[in-house]
Amino acid sequence: MADPKSHHPCQEAISNAQTPEELDLPIINPLNLEKAEQTADMIDNVFAHSGYNARRLAEAAQLYSRMIQNDATICLTLAGAMTPIGMSGVVNSLIRAGFIDCIISTGANLYHDLHRPFNSPMMQGYFAVDDNELAETGIARIYDVFIEDQDTLMATDKIILETVERMDLTKPLSSAELHHALGKEIAKFADRPDWSMLVTATEHDVPIYTPAPGDSSIAMNLAVPHMFGKTIQLDPLKDVIETAAIVRDADRNGVVVVGGGSPKNFYFQTQPTLQQIFKDYSSGGHDYVIQLTTDAPHWGGLSGATISEAKSWGKVKDALSNHVVVYSCASLTLPLLAQYVLIRNRPRPGKKLFTRLPEITDQLYQTVRNNPKFHKSLEQFANCYDI
Repeated sequence: MADPKSHHPCQEAISNAQTPEELDLPIINPLNLEKAEQTADMIDNVFAHSGYNARRLAEAAQLYSRMIQNDATICLTLAGAMTPIGMSGVVNSLIRAGFIDCIISTGANLYHDLHRPFNSPMMQGYFAVDDNELAETGIARIYDVFIEDQDTLMATDKIILETVERMDLTKPLSSAELHHALGKEIAKFADRPDWSMLVTATEHDVPIYTPAPGDSSIAMNLAVPHMFGKTIQLDPLKDVIETAAIVRDADRNGVVVVGGGSPKNFYFQTQPTLQQIFKDYSSGGHDYVIQLTTDAPHWGGLSGATISEAKSWGKVKDALSNHVVVYSCASLTLPLLAQYVLIRNRPRPGKKLFTRLPEITDQLYQTVRNNPKFHKSLEQFANCYDI
C-alpha cells in the first residue's frame, strides 16, 4: 500500500536507478473493480494502485488510520459550507468512533448544523436558477442547496435566542465553552439531537472552537441580548491558550483539514504559539496532516499553502513525511476518508478533552511561567508583567 513517509519509495527508486529499466516501481495496470465493493477495498485496491488524486486519497486514508493506530490527538478543521450538505452525519460517526478529539469550525457550519435537529428543512435545489425568483419566494441558496428563510433561518434564530436565555453566561467563555453549553441545552429539547454535530461533540466532550466567532449567524443572534445589556463575554484569547494546551498535552498531534480558511490557520498557529511566543519547544510541530482542498499554492493564500511550507514556520515536524494534500472537493473526499477509517479501525475511547481543559491549561500556565527562556524573552517588559 502507498505510504507517504519521508523519502518516498519513488524518490529512492529514482536515486538508485541508472536507466529506466532499473526503476523498481509499481506498474499502473487497467483498474480492476472486482473485490472493491466496499469503500475501503476500493481505496486500497483501486485508488492506491492508480495515480493523481485517487492515489493521494488512498495515501490520506492510510495516514488517517496511522494517526488512529498511533493514538494521536486528532483535530478536524472545518471550513466551507459542509453541514448544509449533510456532512454533520459523517463527522458524528467519526466522533462516536473516537476518531476526532477536537474541532475547529467556522461559525456558519455550526449555525447550519442547528437546522436539522429541529426538522427545519434544507433542500436539494439546483445551481442554474433565477436568484431573483428565489429571493421573492423566500429561499436562500448555497450553490445547489435551498434553505427557507422563514421555516429554517428565522426558526433557527429563534431557537438560538431561546437557548441562550436558559444558559449561565455570567463569566467570560471560550468559544468551546459556549458551544458546549449550547449543545447541552439543545440536546434537551431538539426533535433529533442525534443529527447535530454540536450535540454529538458535547455528549462526547469534544471541544469545538470558532476562530472568528463574530463571523456567523450565531454571533448575529448573540448581538440581540448584547443590545439589552446582557452581554455574552466571549474571550478569543482563551481559545488561543486552550488549543495550544491541547496540542502541548498530546503525545502525537494529527489533523484533518477540510478546506482551509481561519480554522486551518487557527489549528496550525498552536505550534508557533508554543515555540515562538512561549519558548516551549516540547512539541516541535504537528506529526500528521491531511488536507482536503481545491486551493492552489501559487496564489500565495494560506488555504493553498502546502503542508511542507508549514515546516518553515515550525508548524509541522517534517517537510517530507506524514502529510498528504488531496486536491479535490471535500464533498467527495471527506465521506470516503471517513468510511475508510471506520471500516479499517476499531473504535477507540474518546479523549474527552473538554473535561480536561482546566487541567491541561493549568499545566501550560505553570510551564510557561517557570520557563527561563520565556522570562529571558520578556526582560524588556519585566515591569509590565511583574516578572
